This record gives sequence, structure tokens and C-alpha cells, in this order.
Amino acid sequence: MQRLYDFLRRHPTGVDTFWAVVLLGFSLLWVGSTYPAADHPVAAGAVGVLFSLVVALRRRAPEKMLLLAVALGVFQLVFGLVPFVADFAMLVIIFTVAAHDGPRWASRLALVGGLCAATLSQLRWPMEETDSGAAKIFFTVIMTVPFALAWVLGDSLRTRRAYFAQLEERASRLEKEREAQAKVAVAAERARIARELHDVVAHNVSVMVVQADGAAYVMDSSPETAKQALETISTTGRQALAEMRRLLGILRTGEHQEAGEYVPQPDVQQIEDLVEQVRGAGLTVDFAIEGSPRPLPSGVELTAYRIVQEALTNTRKHGGPDVGASVRLVYFDDGLGLLVEDDGRGAPQEMYEDGGADGRGHGLIGMRERVGMVGGTLDAGPRPGGGFRISALLPLKSAH
Repeated sequence: MQRLYDFLRRHPTGVDTFWAVVLLGFSLLWVGSTYPAADHPVAAGAVGVLFSLVVALRRRAPEKMLLLAVALGVFQLVFGLVPFVADFAMLVIIFTVAAHDGPRWASRLALVGGLCAATLSQLRWPMEETDSGAAKIFFTVIMTVPFALAWVLGDSLRTRRAYFAQLEERASRLEKEREAQAKVAVAAERARIARELHDVVAHNVSVMVVQADGAAYVMDSSPETAKQALETISTTGRQALAEMRRLLGILRTGEHQEAGEYVPQPDVQQIEDLVEQVRGAGLTVDFAIEGSPRPLPSGVELTAYRIVQEALTNTRKHGGPDVGASVRLVYFDDGLGLLVEDDGRGAPQEMYEDGGADGRGHGLIGMRERVGMVGGTLDAGPRPGGGFRISALLPLKSAH
């Protein structure tokens, strides 16, 4: 059934032609059975054919078919061809022109012609003389109603289509603006991440330089200490190389920093300090660590800190009064798990749909970018029973 409906929508002229053939058949039967030879049956048949053409081509050339229908109506009035079945095409073309998004003169002409059709017909072919004037007026009004109704329905359909087209255009424009806003936020967040990772790499290089100087100083007197320093250099260098690989393809913008101004970025150990700071601001936070804490790559530690920081910020912004939160850090053999939950009202739906672009802030976009750069996964959304949940898994080795 749906295929048939789609086929009919793709071939509107074919549908109109079918109904035109039906109208022509009834018109010719009417002419053959009703018109006597003295009443121009040939002319009536020709009018029936042309009115059928009006129906067949009403959507291809509505204005031209309206003019043809008006000409046929005038022809009937002049030559005294009594209205018959083919005149139904007038209602069809009036509806079509009113519904068509074309020139307004055509719609106005269809309305005026429809309102005058019944009156002109009554004047040309009056009712019986025995009928009262009130009966004649009532009959004329009744015959005018279908023409007026056809125009009103068509104009309403045109207005409805224009309204929906405007809504679709507005929705499309808002969607494009939202995408552009999200892209700008992603670019800004990547630039900020690039600056932070640059600081991490610089810190690691500084550590390597210090360890190398120490190893050179104790090389002769304490070979074991020098060996440990070289191992530290090796580990730190690998971490720095991993961070530099993540920087590829990211355009770094921002202030140039002088050597010696680099400060180590926040790490996992400072999350507890962050929680205490948030508690001091009035938010109840339960903090726990599971597993065996151990040193992690600098990028992973920075990402974990920023996720907890942003999650607690969202809790304070969207959780409502008397909200409580919990922070869990879980050390696995191959990664670090984070779980931040609250029992508040939860963030608006726009905060976690489509990457977290809500038009007011882009915290979740930043989280996803950070987690993606270290090869991890992030899940954010409403918590069963109320509140909001953010969980992340950060692997110790970055995805290649």
C-alpha cells in the first residue's frame, strides 16, 4: 500500500489524467442522454473535453488552466449551454489555484469567479417563475457555498504548507548554527588541550634534563644512582614522546611561554585536594579510591583531573539545592576508571545529546575530546533514580 501511495505521489499528472478521463466519460454520457440536437450537443461535448483537460493539467499549468476554465464558463453563458457534469472542473481548478504557491492574481480571480458563478448561472437560467424571490436567493447562496469552500480549503492548504516550510527552514538553520557552534567549541577545546599537553611535555623534558645532569655528576662515584637516573630519563622520555604524538595535527594557539615558566599540570593525587575544595564550597562529596595507586602517564592523570573537575562543576550548576556527589577512582591493571555521580536534578538533555553542545557550555565536549586523545571511553547521562552520572575508562597505553 505504501508503494502505491509513493508511486501516486511521484506521478501527480498521471493521477489527474485518470480523474480527467473519468470526468470526460460522465460528461459525454450526460451530453448523449440529456442534450437534444437543438441544444448544441457537439459544442457541449467539446466543452466537456476541454474541462477534462483542465483537470488533467491543473498542477502542471494552474494559471493557464484557470483562464481556460473562465473562458469555457463565459462560452457556456454566451451560447446557452446548460451547466452539466463537466462544470465540476471549475471547483477543482479553484481549489488547485488557491492551494498553489503562485501569483496572487490567479487566486483572487478564482475566488471572484467562484463567488459569481452561481449568480451568473441563475441569471442566465432562472428558476421557475412560480418560485419566490427568497427561494431563488436561497438556491443561489447554496450553489455558491461549494465554490467558496473549494477556495477556502485550497488557501488553507497553501498556508499550511508555507508554515511547515518555514518551520523546516528554521530547524535547518538552527541545526547548522548548532553544528557551527559545536565545531568552534571543539576547536577551542583542542587548542586548550594542546597548551596543557605542551606544558606536560615541557615538564617531562625538564625532569629528563635534571636527571641527566645528576647522572653525569654521580656517574663515577655512584653508578647505581646514575643507573636509576637513566631509567627515569628513559621512562619520562617515552611518556613525553607519547604526548607529542597526540599533539600532531592540533594547531596550538595561545601565549608563548619562556623557558623555566612551565608548571606541572594537575594529576590524580590532586583530585583529593580538588574534592576538599569543592566541599569547602558547600557541596557534599564522597571520595574513594579502589585498587593500588601508582604513577600514571602525565596525559592520563591530567585527563582524569579535568574530568572530575568538570563533572563536579556541572553538579554544582545543574544539581539543584542539597545535592550530593560521589567520586570513585579505580585502578585496574591496564587503566584507570572514573565514576562521578550525583543525586540532583540532573543536567538538561541537551548537555549529553549530540556530544554535549547545549548552547551555554561545552563541558562534555571537552571531556570527550580529552578522553579520545588518550584512547579512552566516556559515558555521560541521567542516572537511574535521578541525578547524573559520568563514567570514564582511561587506558595506560594510548590507542594507535
